[in-house]
Amino acid sequence: MLTASAIPETKFRIESIDILRGLIMIIMALDHTRDFFHLFGTDPTNLATTTPILFFTRWITHFCAAIFVFLSGVSVNLSSVRRSKKQLSIFLLKRGLWLIAVEFVFITFAITLDPLYHLLIFQVIWVIGVSMILLALLIWLPLPVIAGIGILLFFGHDLITGMNLPLNGVSGFLWKLFFTAFGAFIEMNKTHALIILYAILPWTGVMLLGYVLGEVYRPTFDLKKRKQIVLTSGITLTLLFLLLRTFNIYGDPAPWKIQSTTALSVISFFNVSKYPPSLMYLCMTIGPGLIFLSAVEKVENAFTRMLALYGSVPFFYYVLHFYLLRVLNIVLFFIQGYGVSDIVTKDSIMLFRPEQFGVNLSGVYLIWLLVIGILYFPCRWFSKYKKSHQQWWLSYL
Repeated sequence: MLTASAIPETKFRIESIDILRGLIMIIMALDHTRDFFHLFGTDPTNLATTTPILFFTRWITHFCAAIFVFLSGVSVNLSSVRRSKKQLSIFLLKRGLWLIAVEFVFITFAITLDPLYHLLIFQVIWVIGVSMILLALLIWLPLPVIAGIGILLFFGHDLITGMNLPLNGVSGFLWKLFFTAFGAFIEMNKTHALIILYAILPWTGVMLLGYVLGEVYRPTFDLKKRKQIVLTSGITLTLLFLLLRTFNIYGDPAPWKIQSTTALSVISFFNVSKYPPSLMYLCMTIGPGLIFLSAVEKVENAFTRMLALYGSVPFFYYVLHFYLLRVLNIVLFFIQGYGVSDIVTKDSIMLFRPEQFGVNLSGVYLIWLLVIGILYFPCRWFSKYKKSHQQWWLSYL
């Protein structure tokens, strides 16, 4: 998974939100470490070739994108405490455009190392940016209307799965862009193309519901009542996942089936669709995330303080971790004996990633822990810097 958080800064911080965000940021780095370093050849979600630990390594990172986008909506609501609607709308518009530019310029380059940008990659930062632009328009509507739109997109977008939609032409492109993208590869000309991994509107629905729930995190809202609302919401989504998934009623294009072993049956049950995000994927991830969010309210210890540190500088962490992984990738490339002639791999979007390059899953976990440890120090510095400085541009980082 290639995923991130792009949340506007607030004058006050909700510690439990930073803790949850920090936790999934750490988990997110595991998925990207696997992308850069794991030996090719085994798809973690292919039941014919996967193993329980490989599937779990991929599955646990499913929580990242959904919770990041949801918390982005929460934090947009919190940022409205110190801005008028007009100010917030303008900020979201500029913030969204900035995030789209970062996705295409900095994140795409970190992945491809192609200075000519022959391939543009539409990932989670892009979809957060577009969703913020849409929210810049929607915040003028009454909150119940925003909630209704969010509910419709969140719970209803899977209805499109069974429809006979156009695949080509302008209409086909728009359907992919807004609803159905699943690694959609689209050629712009003979030398440039784009790949859409994140369809816009299902993720916008996630942000809108996060924005609505952000009401309970306003400074004047009763803490006990907030915990109960968040906990109830999390339990409801989790139970909905278990119910609908158990009976294959609705909410995912790939029903689960009993397999030859118990382990594979469990994998099949939890192997839900992320591209585009099915209702089952969203319930499976956001539900437990909200339960955790309620549980860590007012919890403070060394571990939660560490998580909150990472969670307080999400955008800085996200961009930095990609480039740190790239540096380590290139170092290992030469350590393993590859040369200049091996930098480009045919039919691969990534340089310094030959087919036989990489380490086993244990090595991936070791590199992941190294990355998390290294990132602690720049994140600690930047977190302190943000707390002691008030420059306008810090709202964009």
